[in-house]
Amino acid sequence: MSFFSVVLYYLFKIFKPAFLFQNKKYFYFVHKYNRTWRDERAVEIPLFLSKLLDYKGKKILEVGNVLQNYTSFPHDIVDKYEKAEGVINEDIAYFKSSKKYDLILSISTLEHVGIDETPKEPEKSLLAINNLVGNCLSPQGELLVSFPVGYNKTLDELIAKNTEFFTEKYFLKRFSVFNFWKQVSWEEVKDSKYSYPFPCANGLFIGVFKK
Repeated sequence: MSFFSVVLYYLFKIFKPAFLFQNKKYFYFVHKYNRTWRDERAVEIPLFLSKLLDYKGKKILEVGNVLQNYTSFPHDIVDKYEKAEGVINEDIAYFKSSKKYDLILSISTLEHVGIDETPKEPEKSLLAINNLVGNCLSPQGELLVSFPVGYNKTLDELIAKNTEFFTEKYFLKRFSVFNFWKQVSWEEVKDSKYSYPFPCANGLFIGVFKK
């Protein structure tokens, strides 16, 4: 690790800084796997772990193999590329399951669908969201996703307009080299660039869909 990364790690571990989201305080998440204190994982993980508590004992699907690197809980995982125990290696745009899930989670994964694949299919991320809502979510289920603003133009255009894809839309913006974040409006985050001026996400979208 670089000297600055070490300093930042101990800053978060010792002083335990927090951020506000929907007027609730969350502590930044610090874990040595993928050094979460350096990027958007610091805010994504605590938000998604909090949601898991609301659905304890329910049917849960995660798109992208993220959370089992940080915690253990019974749930299904779909990840097209990552080979790991218990992970279903299928394309989420076409994934079918006999289950209907009470909660579907996806942490900074959907922005890669159709963009970081060959051939490129920019609209495929929308197909994936439609599939999750239309074919995988239970009638009273909830979808919670995050992705960086400025990475996938198709998704940026989606969240810029009123759409049935999400019933709730929230935004976080990184404002410090020390990886501090604050909740902002779309207007304040819409011009965010990926990996500039800070590494990885500089603006973050949190989307909720409830039937």
